[in-house]
Amino acid sequence: MRSPSLQPAAAAAGRNGRVRVSEMQRARLLGGAVAAVEELGWANATVASIASRARVSRKTFYDLFDDREDCLLEVCDDTLERVLLELRAAEVGELEWPERMRTGLRVVLGFFDREPELARVCVVESAHGGPGARAWRADVLQRLIAIVDEGRLQGERAGEVPALMAEGAVGSVVMVLNRLLAVAEKQSLTGLLGEFTSLVVMPYIGVRRTRTLCERPVPEIAVPASSRLRVYQAGEDPLREVPMRLTYRTARVMEAVAQNQGTSNRVIGELAEISDQGQVSKLLARLANLGLLTNTAGRDAHTKGAANAWRLTELGERITEQLALNIDSDRDGAA
Repeated sequence: MRSPSLQPAAAAAGRNGRVRVSEMQRARLLGGAVAAVEELGWANATVASIASRARVSRKTFYDLFDDREDCLLEVCDDTLERVLLELRAAEVGELEWPERMRTGLRVVLGFFDREPELARVCVVESAHGGPGARAWRADVLQRLIAIVDEGRLQGERAGEVPALMAEGAVGSVVMVLNRLLAVAEKQSLTGLLGEFTSLVVMPYIGVRRTRTLCERPVPEIAVPASSRLRVYQAGEDPLREVPMRLTYRTARVMEAVAQNQGTSNRVIGELAEISDQGQVSKLLARLANLGLLTNTAGRDAHTKGAANAWRLTELGERITEQLALNIDSDRDGAA
């Protein structure tokens, strides 16, 4: 019979844990998608290549995404969301149009310099996608064109600039970015801020005002903490040191230990919702052999049959923290 005192905690942990494990697996698949596109290209990235790089099963993939295009488009949506978050943090909407263009470009170029793989997925590789990818690109480009077209409201040159100028300016910037991101040699895009700014604003405000604008000090942009990396890059996989495939039960057991350091097999089984204590023991032993858990009961307890006391190792803590499985992160967020 299950301990009455543990049933509510186990039920709550189960609900929260399923959400966190699902988010973790989704994040790993997005990272696997980035790695697959980086190596194979959008057109050749398959469900199998994404799942294998994420080290999760194809079944888990289809539990979270309709198909590989759905997964790849979520990478694009996630990237766009992060860029918009940084633009809002920079308060570009409060600036005059010329400075808004310059600061906006500074934010985007800085993001691309920090996240070149994501930049290539969205700028270069999405052009080789299917109808969904083409629709995503068209929507983003139309939004950019509308923002640049506001330049026709600027001062004495307002009536001289044709409506097609904005489309040409955006197309030119995207074409240059596509070329620079596609080559193997890394180049600082932020270092080209002056050239990109001139390309966009000069037709609207003239040479003199553009020169004055570009001669100003480059604005410092603070990256908001909430824009930190949300998908795992291939080189930053926290499980790269562990020869294991991520499973729901494995993640739930690690989460249970993270919540209750020094706890027993029975409590871990309660929290992980695994009723078979034999399975719990096997999982714990496997994780201990992989260097993720350690049983500290042996240090002080010499009585035969004494309860185990499982704790995360340093590697286990690092993996659990990076995979957002530690319940302390939820408590901190709710504080």
